[in-house]
Amino acid sequence: MDRSWMNLPRVSIEYRNGVQTFLDFAFTNASQEDMILCPCKKCGNINWHIREVVHEHLIVCGFVRGYIKWIFHGEITPRRASSTSNSNDPLNSHRRSHREDDMEGMLRDAFNMHDYHQSVREDCDIGVNDSSEMGRNGCHEEPNREATKFYNLLDEMNEQLYEGSKYSKLSFCIRLFHLKCLGGWTGNSFTQLLEFLGEMFPFAKIPQSSKDMKKVIKDLGLGYEKIHSCPNDCMLYWGDRKN
Repeated sequence: MDRSWMNLPRVSIEYRNGVQTFLDFAFTNASQEDMILCPCKKCGNINWHIREVVHEHLIVCGFVRGYIKWIFHGEITPRRASSTSNSNDPLNSHRRSHREDDMEGMLRDAFNMHDYHQSVREDCDIGVNDSSEMGRNGCHEEPNREATKFYNLLDEMNEQLYEGSKYSKLSFCIRLFHLKCLGGWTGNSFTQLLEFLGEMFPFAKIPQSSKDMKKVIKDLGLGYEKIHSCPNDCMLYWGDRKN
């Protein structure tokens, strides 16, 4: 389906018609209690609104950047079509079939996002009229920073390292960074390895340096701290004994 209209000016007829196409698709495949997750730049697929409010947001604010695959609104990509999903939960549409690494589970643990959308709806307990009023003001509010990080990493998780790879860009970065920490590699040696891998596999989405790698996974809070230990391995110089 051609979605080039999403990049057109929001005042254009093509964009407005495209918004109606999106709304028809979303409310057919992913609505709950006559509401869907609003994909505007401010809501970022976090807030639930009725059709009129979502339409207003998309005309005023536009879609969140990069939301080409409508994974939160019932679209199942061919890669995930074989996985079992619950049609009543739009989040299930982007869940992968079982793999060795539960990357999505790790992201949800890191950001405490388990059943996030359901809890938002229950906590808000909004009616149609309240939803409309909330929607008119919601487009001018700042997006939730932690939620934005979560969805950015979710995009990284869904981005293949290269076409046909069982690894995503995010899982590759996490595994390699883990090896770096276990092996005590220096930043320079790690950058040299990444450069070599990039030369060998130019078609893969491999970060070019240790710094670039850290940018990919920094929002997960992953890292390491060097702790000095006694030469006899009897104690660690850490905490109260740091100095």
